Amino acid sequence: MVVTDHIFADLEQERSAAAALGTELESFNVATEEETVEALRGANIALVNFAPVTDAVLAAMAPGAVIVRYGIGYDNIDLEAADARGVSVCNVPDYGGDTVADHAVTLALMLLRKVTQFDRVLEAGEWTSPPALAPILASSQTTVGLFGTGRIGLAVARRLQPFGFKVIAYDPFANQETVREYGIELVPLDELFGRAHLVSLHAPATSATYKIVNAGNLARMRPGSFIVNTARGSLVDQDAVLGALESGQLAGVGLDVFDPEPLPREHGLRRHPNAILTPHAAFYSEQSLQNLQRLAAEEAIRAGRGEKLRCLVNSPALTTSNF
Repeated sequence: MVVTDHIFADLEQERSAAAALGTELESFNVATEEETVEALRGANIALVNFAPVTDAVLAAMAPGAVIVRYGIGYDNIDLEAADARGVSVCNVPDYGGDTVADHAVTLALMLLRKVTQFDRVLEAGEWTSPPALAPILASSQTTVGLFGTGRIGLAVARRLQPFGFKVIAYDPFANQETVREYGIELVPLDELFGRAHLVSLHAPATSATYKIVNAGNLARMRPGSFIVNTARGSLVDQDAVLGALESGQLAGVGLDVFDPEPLPREHGLRRHPNAILTPHAAFYSEQSLQNLQRLAAEEAIRAGRGEKLRCLVNSPALTTSNF
């Protein structure tokens, strides 16, 4: 049982899981494909954060191995290769959705109320009249568009609605009944960008979502609108967003994820006064990290015992083996 990389204070839950399976835990801090191959050579169970799990990495693992991804997304894992090699891949989709939703709504409210711009004026020793940063709309006059209505998207809607926001969404896979219960209006993609004052992204990284925030869709938005991304960096064309900020088409952005990560030091988004940037921190709270480690360790135990996996995300060709 191997942990390829992590950001935790300790690995006590993972060590307890390994002990329950009668094996040892090995821990690394790998970043490259070559390092990951060596770390996972012969491994039965891997707990992975951001390490690249390529076909070469999968080939080095034991037959019928299981990978548990620390988190919701798994775009650092080659699922097609895992299917072909009989490696099961699991994620942990429910460890901190509320925390991500809190972060997304925080960014949205800061942007819509232009908190950062006001703060920078006072930090510079100046004073200003509130209309100098017009327009600032009342919540009841503001439409928020959600790109995705999964667990986190719905949690965002639940947080926004008591403020009086109108919430619309685009999601071709939405549960229609659930969306109606949340008071969300489903709309086509072009209408999402055309109507929303702020678009918040809550979808996985796929070929269909790649750079969904691009020059074309930004041009459909209302002048002076906003983008929030706490999902995956590849959903946003960062150069197009910077151009829209500079032209005024966007009044502000709140970005927690980037492509690549870290955001390059020289990128203009780092210096733009209307960009609020956080370092892939939306998932983080003390409780969410505890949940993440516990749920990942529990999945590892199921894997080691050959039990049904709770959050399998692929269809491996071979049957999972136990120790």
